[in-house]
Amino acid sequence: MTTTRRHFIRTAGIGAGAAALAAPATLRAQEPIRWRWQTYAGATLGQFVTKPVIDAINAASGGRLQIELFYADQIVPTSELFRALQNGTIDAVHSDDDSMAAPVDIAVFGGYFPLATKHALDVPVLFEQYGLRQIWEEAYAEAGGVVWLSAAGQDPCNFNTVKPIRSLADLNGLKLYTFPTAGRFLSQFGVVPVTIPYEDAEVSVQTGILDGMAWSGITEDYTVGWADVTNYITANNISGAWIGSMYVNEARWAELPDDLKAIVRSCIEMGHHYRNQWYWGGEARYRATGDKLELTQIPPEEWRAVEEAALVFWDEIAQQSERSAKVVQIFKDYNAIISKSGVPYTCN
Repeated sequence: MTTTRRHFIRTAGIGAGAAALAAPATLRAQEPIRWRWQTYAGATLGQFVTKPVIDAINAASGGRLQIELFYADQIVPTSELFRALQNGTIDAVHSDDDSMAAPVDIAVFGGYFPLATKHALDVPVLFEQYGLRQIWEEAYAEAGGVVWLSAAGQDPCNFNTVKPIRSLADLNGLKLYTFPTAGRFLSQFGVVPVTIPYEDAEVSVQTGILDGMAWSGITEDYTVGWADVTNYITANNISGAWIGSMYVNEARWAELPDDLKAIVRSCIEMGHHYRNQWYWGGEARYRATGDKLELTQIPPEEWRAVEEAALVFWDEIAQQSERSAKVVQIFKDYNAIISKSGVPYTCN
């Protein structure tokens, strides 16, 4: 009886000690996974283009995944986003491949690739029906350290400027805040592309450093205050939709349970849907009722030179790699379909 009692006390003590030791581990398991996510957009724009996704993930995860959102250049400059994501300085990113200097051959197609699209819905069609998803996944798998999750379209890229643009000649000498590849293309028409931090663009126009922007459509101009420092917006656009993506650090993504991965993906898709209606409605509303920017247009017969130059530019880009050639061919195939489809896919 004594031996049995002593054995019980001894084993009970061990059990209690084990439970005490195990308690911190249990608490640790209940702590949320925390990510830092940086967007290309400043705070005013970011509340519409990125924050809805972050809020949805934080709510849908039931507290298991908590993401802190950082806006343009708050942790690292936009041009360093890829490297920061790859080395784990940040955990996830919303940007375009071009602006964040992704070391992949398809990076030039992110942002505004000249005249590749006409509307925001072209982007998911290209990725889901024409094979761009598989190409992007392959390119980032080769780069390593970063997982590409999803792409979507947003607004067109118009010129919003202090002085009116009514002909191609009016582009000559204009200092415009724009995207790397878009600037490279526009330079042949005399545009001087300028790269500065996003939040400096408005004051740069006010102080005369910039003549305007070729960075967005009219929705953003009114939302972020650029319509307060410029006077005109052109109906012509150098691309019908920004191609932007969501990316995550490869190791952090691998650590995430499958159900949380599903939540992240579904919330990203929800964000795409929100941006589609936000931009589409805004582009129409501000053109029709906005009182800050006068709408101008380069005549179609002049703009045709830009369209022809874009096709030459496409062929030049196709030479950089076999994968780039595949993407250019997809753009050509899709635009051939669109050109035969009539209204509403084309303007005539």
